[in-house]
Amino acid sequence: MDVRPRTEPGRAALFSNRHGRHGRQGGPRRRLFLIALAAALAGVLTSTVVLAVTGWRPGGGEPAVDAPAAPATRVGAGVSSGWPAWGITHTQNSVDHEQGPAQGLADLSATPIPQVTPIMGWGVDNPLPRPGEVNWASLDRRMQTIKQTKGTPVVTLCCAPDWMKGGPAGNTDWSRLELAVEPRHFDDFAKLAAAVAKRYPEVRYYAVWNEFKGFWYPPGNRWDYAGYTKLYNKVYTALKKVNKEIKVGGPYMVLNSNAPGRETGPSEVRGSWGSMDQRDLNAIKYWMKHKKGADFLVVDGHSMPVQKEIRPNEFQVLSKFSDLTRWLRALGGDLPVWWAEWYVEPVPSDWTDQRRGAVQTAAMMEFVRGGAAAAYYWSPQTTTTTDCAGCLWSGTARGGGATPTLGMLQNFARWFPPGTGLSSVTSSNPAIRVLAQPRQIVAVNTTAQPAQTRLEGSPLALGPYEVKWISR
Repeated sequence: MDVRPRTEPGRAALFSNRHGRHGRQGGPRRRLFLIALAAALAGVLTSTVVLAVTGWRPGGGEPAVDAPAAPATRVGAGVSSGWPAWGITHTQNSVDHEQGPAQGLADLSATPIPQVTPIMGWGVDNPLPRPGEVNWASLDRRMQTIKQTKGTPVVTLCCAPDWMKGGPAGNTDWSRLELAVEPRHFDDFAKLAAAVAKRYPEVRYYAVWNEFKGFWYPPGNRWDYAGYTKLYNKVYTALKKVNKEIKVGGPYMVLNSNAPGRETGPSEVRGSWGSMDQRDLNAIKYWMKHKKGADFLVVDGHSMPVQKEIRPNEFQVLSKFSDLTRWLRALGGDLPVWWAEWYVEPVPSDWTDQRRGAVQTAAMMEFVRGGAAAAYYWSPQTTTTTDCAGCLWSGTARGGGATPTLGMLQNFARWFPPGTGLSSVTSSNPAIRVLAQPRQIVAVNTTAQPAQTRLEGSPLALGPYEVKWISR
């Protein structure tokens, strides 16, 4: 059978999204797209998480957060220096020794970063078309790419073969990719996870499933967090039996928020950017209470609320990332917080590369300040064209080399790895945001006009949306 990465039905339409996002499936809740546009209060550069004082404790007594964790003073909020922090996720059109581009491979190798791959979909074929019939070729190729570019491999255990989701064995219907595993096949999926771990012993980090795909419970207008947690616990147990040193995390919940004044119900977390959808928080809290164990807590999200008719200032809503990270750190105790995917750009978008780069860099600053232990950039890519907004390497027509987005991520991996102490450096101009460690400062102009500031007594001038890395 053809084991090269396949294009799932409808993939072209999904890939035309500037974020290169995967699709959503299942119930009214799924229409709350993370890629939606949103709103936030203008003129507010920072925000503080506010815990809703409603007396309402949804979810039947799951853990509550009395106060968010403090802003981080060191990168990674206590994880070890070898922790995989700032990296990328491979998607449908990625770089490898067969697809290229060669220069992209070389540039990705120059400063190694963590690299995430799913086990099925987004460029990886069905690993188990029918019981007993394994098909590792495309996943082998993806793993070889990560090894070749000296990356730390991270695996997302999603998605599942059709026969585990009610489909026929031997068939792969890509339109059904995002269906959940049926409960009667939870054990089969756990065995598949263990088989992956045995085949790739170099992989020590696994996230279980992806965005609760298929785990929506329409009668209750909520997530099926009990069903997901049962699957998670079986996978966790299976992986730990393979190697107790394997790190396993969940629940990989998507965190949607509403614009200020657009609340759909009580919420435990809110800020100047709006308020969280409590149903997402309830799912995380249930998992926290009922999980068998975990080595990290995984979420993803968009900086903007779901109300697509309102366009916010994109820099002013970024504090959602640090606010939520601090809330999650307090909820999860010592569990490191991972952002498996993160998005900042509205769709459709007319942003320039400079504007996009400035927002992405400012978002990474929020992850660091909030104490996140990891953030992985979902990789939109193309192999042939010259126009690929937000890509990590250019199309072959432009040489296929690294873009400023990849360079930015590599700079964070180089200068802000876990354990790095953060320095207090103040910008005299609030329109220029800064993040500093003892040897390096990164500064971002958040406006479309030239701007000036003073850092540590010295003047600094930046062009419109300019990002500058400065040695101390």
